[in-house]
Amino acid sequence: MERLSILSEDQVRAVQREFGTPTFVYDQKALESQAQKALAFPNAYGLTVRYAMKACPSAGVIRILNRAGLHIDASSGFEIERAMRAMDLNGAGVPADQIQLTAQQLPDDSDLADLVRQGVLFNACSLHQLETYGRLFPGREVSVRVNPGLGSGHNNRTNTGGTAASFGIWHEHLDQMLATAAKYNLQITGLHSHIGSGSNPEVWQNCARLTLDVAAKLPEVQCVNLGGGFKIGRMADEVSTDLCEAGQPVADEFIRFAREHGRELHLEIEPGSFLVGNAGAIVCSVIDVVDTGQEGYSFIKVDSGMTEVLRPSMYGAQHPTVVVPATPEERGQDEYLIAGHCCESGDTLTPGSSDPEELVPRLLTEPRIGDAVFIGGSGAYCAGMAAKNYHSFPEAREVLLGTDGKFHELRRRQDPDQIVANESLPAQLRVQRIAQPVAQQVVQGHGRKNGQARHDHQPPSRRVAARPS
Repeated sequence: MERLSILSEDQVRAVQREFGTPTFVYDQKALESQAQKALAFPNAYGLTVRYAMKACPSAGVIRILNRAGLHIDASSGFEIERAMRAMDLNGAGVPADQIQLTAQQLPDDSDLADLVRQGVLFNACSLHQLETYGRLFPGREVSVRVNPGLGSGHNNRTNTGGTAASFGIWHEHLDQMLATAAKYNLQITGLHSHIGSGSNPEVWQNCARLTLDVAAKLPEVQCVNLGGGFKIGRMADEVSTDLCEAGQPVADEFIRFAREHGRELHLEIEPGSFLVGNAGAIVCSVIDVVDTGQEGYSFIKVDSGMTEVLRPSMYGAQHPTVVVPATPEERGQDEYLIAGHCCESGDTLTPGSSDPEELVPRLLTEPRIGDAVFIGGSGAYCAGMAAKNYHSFPEAREVLLGTDGKFHELRRRQDPDQIVANESLPAQLRVQRIAQPVAQQVVQGHGRKNGQARHDHQPPSRRVAARPS
């Protein structure tokens, strides 16, 4: 059986009682601890750690990590705006020059130009993006993202390098990249690569070597960003990346590069899950317990699911799950599947590892309706990556367990007015009633002429009273 993390049983019950469910909870101490581990990543000639804010874009989380000394990796122009709005008491958000944009989709030209003029750093992820930046800012410095030809994700959905990934300029297209840079007199001073999720030090060293081989062909490069993807162990049998172990071979490669090429390169990394994954959890409630007979399964239905945590449905991600009885008591244990609250066969929180099609029961405390359920490892790619408003379920509340031991609200639960705030109806849909076509009346009238159906022989249970429009 999995065990609780970041919260005690009493704290789980307190969250359920005080804030309702589902509610995300983040632990400030854990966030700050992970930030310090990242900042201690071995390096030879200087280090910048960027928080990949797509992992959890909550303003409170951004404030904690930025205050700890981390800069921001933004994956869209909208994320930049969000980071800048994570303001302190003086009304200052994350400074523009501490934010780098590395995006699949660029902002519109005018928005991109405005962000860059404010000081946001730009990382071109394709030849088209480099062309766009050169047209807007000829003669400027720029960073480029290169796909070095290697990936390390545990499946294709978490692998951001190699031939199956669209991220970055393919390493065999450097001549085209250099030609575009020359066309606009751009100085390529930054180089970025990202291979995906993994913790093997040899893989990180190989990635560093491949990336530095590219840097050798770019004489103006001063900074190399190796991305993130440091593995965290969410489940009890999973091992988290030891950053010192993974980072030392990388530092050695930078030293080798300096010795061979006479350039001391600044290192950047941009972890996401490593910083916030195990610092967050979801507290939800048991809403039903059902089974499909002796040859089937026993299910715990909860008031959460893919509307808060989509990872299990997407790629069979594993999250530690603990049933917390409404009152302290000893109960038996059995194997259960956890079903989410959506009418969707894929809304399950207990899939096979890396296989969302497989169902694997978990050994859990015997549940009763009203009990709390703790879903751990939910700080990353959950609140910010979910099937938000599916079934019109409102966005969940977020709270912070502060260093003072108290819970503080970071985001209110969404209300129905907010869900429909941007909807509108054209005038022709605002009429009270549309006349029923004659042909349809005939069908409903069992073929009687002129739509004059007789209902005197209809069973009473089938009769429907007239309703006002």
